[in-house]
Amino acid sequence: MSSLQALIFDVDGTLADTERDGHRIAFNQAFKQAGLDWNWSIEMYGQLLSVTGGKERMAYYLDKFNTDFPTDSSTPQMIKELHASKTEHYTELLSTGAIPLRPGVKRLISEARDNDMRIAISTTTTPANVTALLEHALEKGSTDWFEVIAAGDIVPAKKPAADIYNWALKQLNLEASDCLAFEDSLNGIKSSLGAQLKTIITINDYTKDDDFSGASLVLDQMGEPDSPFTTLSGDNHGDSYLNLDLLHKIHAA
Repeated sequence: MSSLQALIFDVDGTLADTERDGHRIAFNQAFKQAGLDWNWSIEMYGQLLSVTGGKERMAYYLDKFNTDFPTDSSTPQMIKELHASKTEHYTELLSTGAIPLRPGVKRLISEARDNDMRIAISTTTTPANVTALLEHALEKGSTDWFEVIAAGDIVPAKKPAADIYNWALKQLNLEASDCLAFEDSLNGIKSSLGAQLKTIITINDYTKDDDFSGASLVLDQMGEPDSPFTTLSGDNHGDSYLNLDLLHKIHAA
C-alpha cells in the first residue's frame, strides 16, 4: 500500500473564503474602473461560480446574463484586460489583510512542514493571486513552502477537468495514491476525483449544497483543537480537527 507523501490544496474557498468578499469585489472594482455598469451581486456571483476561471466567468456572464451587451472580435481582448485589472484590485485587497485563512489551514500546513510532508497547490486562479494570498494571509515567504504551484492557465482545460491535478502530480513525480487533495466545490472534486485523488472537502456558503459524492470526508472547516469541525459525511476516525494522524488514517482507508 502506498504511503501518504503529499498534500495538494485548492486555494479559493479552501484555504480562504476569497470568493464573495475577495474576487467578487475585485471584479466589480475592475468593471467600475473600466466604465462598465456591470455589478455582480452575491447571488449573481454564486451562479457564475459554476464556471471556473475569471476570464471564462466573464465570457459566461456575457453569454448567459448580460446578453444585451454588444460583443465582437475585440471582446476577448477586453475580457483579458478586465481580468488583469481585476487581479491588481484583488492583490491590493489581499495586501490589506482583509481576507484571512480559514480555520485550521495555517496549523495543518505548519504541521505538514514540521513533519516533512510535501505540499502543493492546484487551482484555477492565477499565480499572482496565489502568491498574494500566501504572502499576506499565511506568512511572508510561504510561497516557497509549496513544492509545486499548479495555477491559472498552465493547462488548457480548467476544473472540473482533471488536467491541473494531473500536471501537479507529474511535477511532484508522485502517483495519485501517494497524495490527498483538499477542495471546497463540485468543480473541484470533479477535478480531483478525475485524477484519482482521495479528497477532503471543506464547504463554504457558496458550495454547501454541492454534491460531494466520492469525497473521503466532508467538513464545515478544517477545525482547531479548541474549535472542532462538524462532519457532514465520511469517517472522521474519532478526531475533531484535521491533523496529520487523521490524514494518514483517511489515506489508508
